[in-house]
Amino acid sequence: MRIHQRKNYFVILYMLGFLCGILYANFIARNYITMTGIFHEYFLNQYTQTKIVIEDYFLYLLQWRVLPFVAVALLGCTRLRKAAAVACLLWTGFSGGVLAVGAVLRMGAKGMLLCLAGIFPQLIFYIMSYAMLLWYLYKYPESRWNSTKTVFVILMMGAGIITEMYLNPGIVRWFMDVVM
Repeated sequence: MRIHQRKNYFVILYMLGFLCGILYANFIARNYITMTGIFHEYFLNQYTQTKIVIEDYFLYLLQWRVLPFVAVALLGCTRLRKAAAVACLLWTGFSGGVLAVGAVLRMGAKGMLLCLAGIFPQLIFYIMSYAMLLWYLYKYPESRWNSTKTVFVILMMGAGIITEMYLNPGIVRWFMDVVM
């Protein structure tokens, strides 16, 4: 009853997905996660030695940040809008759970810190843009979309991409030099 009164649906759905991701990574994919992946020493060494070409990275970010957002927004134009919002939260939580377990299994506490360095600061902007869209999808028809929301979402996605392009590689490299 308290959950319904406080309307903490988004947090509950994300945490449910996160728990499922943790369970999946620990019990089903544990061997695969510990053998390969982004936390493998070879990959981490390659990352520190690779020069990032901004134009190519920009296209990559458009593909992997904007296209999923647009897909959720387009699903929001159908009768599946609430299901799209729920699926997005569950999938994001699941992915976060798998990533967290992979980081801890391969690198311990340093892995979790590396994950935090890898999502900062762009995640702040991505969360704000997705929260605006998902809240609208979840509360429709009570909530209406308008030009202010559109501008806000575009600005937040843009700020997320810019910070991920220009700030995040430096933050991750600095972290790997200092902590690793």
